[in-house]
Amino acid sequence: QVQLVESGGGLVQAGGSLRLSCAASGRTFSSYAMGWFRQAPGKEREFVAAISKRGFGTNYADSAKGRFTISRDNAKNTVYLQLNSLKPEDPAVYYCAADLNGLWPYKFDYWGQGTQVTVSS
Repeated sequence: QVQLVESGGGLVQAGGSLRLSCAASGRTFSSYAMGWFRQAPGKEREFVAAISKRGFGTNYADSAKGRFTISRDNAKNTVYLQLNSLKPEDPAVYYCAADLNGLWPYKFDYWGQGTQVTVSS
C-alpha cells in the first residue's frame, strides 16, 4: 500500500503562484511514476501533469504547459507541482497519484486526498 498526502493548496490572486507537494510512503518511491490531476466542481477529474520514476520524463496537459512544472525529489519521497500564472479557470481540488509500476502508459491506482486551490480575481 502507498499513502499519498498533498499539501500546499490555498487562496492566491490571479497571476500568482503556489507550490503543491505530495509526500509518499513506501521504500520504493523512485520506482513510481507520479502524476497530478485536478477536479473542479461539477466537472470530471482531469490530468494535469506526470513525471517518470527518475524524473527524466514529464508530460503536461495543454492547459498546464508553460505555466505548471512537475518535479520530484526521490530522496524525500516527494513530488511537486509548481503553479505559476494562475488563472480563474485553475481553481480545483488537486490530487496526487502514483503508478507503482512506473511504466508508460501510466496507470494511476493510488490517490491522495487532494488539496484545494482557489484563485481570486
